[in-house]
Amino acid sequence: MSTDPRPLVVLAGPIHPDGKSLLDKEARVVVCEDETEAGLVKVAAEAQGILFRIRPRCTESLMAACRRLKVVGRHGVGLDTVDIPAATRLGVAVVHAPGSNSQAVAEHALMLMLVSVKRTLAMDKDMRNGGWSTSRAGNSELGGKTLGIVGAGNVGRRVAKFAGALGMRVLGYDKYVPDEELRRRGAEPVKSLEELLPQVDVLTTHTPLTPETRHMINEKTLALLKPSAIYINTSRGPVQDERALFEALTRGKLAAAGLDVWEDEPTSTDNPILNLENVVCSAHMAGVTREATRQAAMQVSGEMLRVLRGERPDVLVNPDVWPRLGQR
Repeated sequence: MSTDPRPLVVLAGPIHPDGKSLLDKEARVVVCEDETEAGLVKVAAEAQGILFRIRPRCTESLMAACRRLKVVGRHGVGLDTVDIPAATRLGVAVVHAPGSNSQAVAEHALMLMLVSVKRTLAMDKDMRNGGWSTSRAGNSELGGKTLGIVGAGNVGRRVAKFAGALGMRVLGYDKYVPDEELRRRGAEPVKSLEELLPQVDVLTTHTPLTPETRHMINEKTLALLKPSAIYINTSRGPVQDERALFEALTRGKLAAAGLDVWEDEPTSTDNPILNLENVVCSAHMAGVTREATRQAAMQVSGEMLRVLRGERPDVLVNPDVWPRLGQR
């Protein structure tokens, strides 16, 4: 047993060196390279803090096995891999890094729009194969088109700003943001998804994964889009029903898609969407820039240290836990 009085913090995978250095000042830090729950529990049995990246998931059984646990941190924004009700029952604070990768994800969404509308991949392939034609049909512009944003939070508002600078009309649907605030964020509010979808040339989703948003983009909602529309998703994969999306893309009901996230990750190489020339793909990389990776590490490390000092963090996901932190 260590004689170091500092709390033990276990990292479920490496983080940016600056974030680790911040933790090192006040905690004993151990990096666990085992991505299984059993492997992490073995390393973190006496930990007071665990910082999660992608795998394993932060489950009730994992937290229950770590009897001294006071705080779990999520390296990034999304919380769908953390069992928040269980953490609250077990007296464990949950912190994360909201906004840390918003600029990165918004830029990636814009990139997917531009690559889709400009047919960049097809032009690149054509030229590399000896083509030199300026008469290829299909290359278009975003200026003058209508963008529909579902979810006008930290990412959505940035996308709205980018789109406005390009001369797009921007519509926004977010049932949790008042109309006046939506307008301040650069989007003209609409009252429902059904009102939004028929109007847009490009649809981009920026929502968390909840029971309400799971398969929000499905056969029914895709049918409301114009056949010439483009769909962009940099939020969470299960927001889209990939079977319905594949059908729409192959039957002329949807012109193109740009996807950074997938229903099952990592997605299988057998996923038929990967074979479609009208789809631009990336492997859940939108928020993984040098800048965002550092910001997420610094932000969540700082929040975890506040909890371990006995200070209330700036962003506490489960505030009901605070009066009985560490009590089981």
